[in-house]
Amino acid sequence: MLPALSSPGPELVAKLPEPRPIITPPPHVIVTPPESPLVLTAAIVGAEVTRAHTPHLPITAQELADEAARCRDAGAAVIHLHVRNADGTPSQSTELFGEAISRIREKTDVIIQTSTGGAVGMSVEERLGPLACKPEMATLNCGTINFGDDIFVNTRPDIRAIARRIREAGSIAELECYEVGHIHEALALLKEGLLGAPLHFQFVLGVPGAIMPSEEVVLFMRSQIPAGASWAVAAVGRYQKPMTELAIKLGGHARVGLEDNIYLEKGVLSEGSAPLVARAAAYARSLGREIVDPDRARVLLGIPTTAA
Repeated sequence: MLPALSSPGPELVAKLPEPRPIITPPPHVIVTPPESPLVLTAAIVGAEVTRAHTPHLPITAQELADEAARCRDAGAAVIHLHVRNADGTPSQSTELFGEAISRIREKTDVIIQTSTGGAVGMSVEERLGPLACKPEMATLNCGTINFGDDIFVNTRPDIRAIARRIREAGSIAELECYEVGHIHEALALLKEGLLGAPLHFQFVLGVPGAIMPSEEVVLFMRSQIPAGASWAVAAVGRYQKPMTELAIKLGGHARVGLEDNIYLEKGVLSEGSAPLVARAAAYARSLGREIVDPDRARVLLGIPTTAA
């Protein structure tokens, strides 16, 4: 049997220390004003989608240039670029990238951001082919993930080697983060001097085997990036529209396009990436976001104007 508890006397109460409230430190949250300028990126081809999925996929250099120009007219400032062989298979050929970049430059003033991810199964050296073209931007994948039924391998030594090559090419890295730990790896690269500020993060959401999209995920990932960094969302498939709109609402940037999603509505193929850009731009304007042109985007992303 427990002993009876008695109330302490007034003398004991007087000696007790004054209670102190428990204060939990607030999380480190980057708050971007919703009215801030918006950079829209169009991922117009990728490495996975084929003409069997959609007849609107651009493959040749001229088709890529035409689609880049359409996306620029719709509101895109950045073109995320992959290239294909004549049979439609993915390639990281320096020559094919050079031809596509040249054709795009003839038609429009967009920022061209080349992929160094290539396609699953490519060697690191193969993936780095487009850096010989000295693009204004290049992607840097910040970790290994399950990529559907495959594994997209990015070892820590390889990530550092790619970061060095991007820097040697004079390109600005976009940091592709498929998991929260990839953000922390990017911050380690910054500490090691392999990246320079300002950093630009891309939260890639919805890849089977990697982090799934939700508002809670975006808010947490955003809370992990340093002050002065910018961020964007690229979401896969049916998640593209809601996550794009969430990023725009929260003050971030956004990527859309056939690489990530081929549908404008359920069962309705988008006729290229430009309609997807136009839809995102219309939503942004409805919220009062300013959609910037490529020259303004260069300033926001820290791209030297001499490289434009």
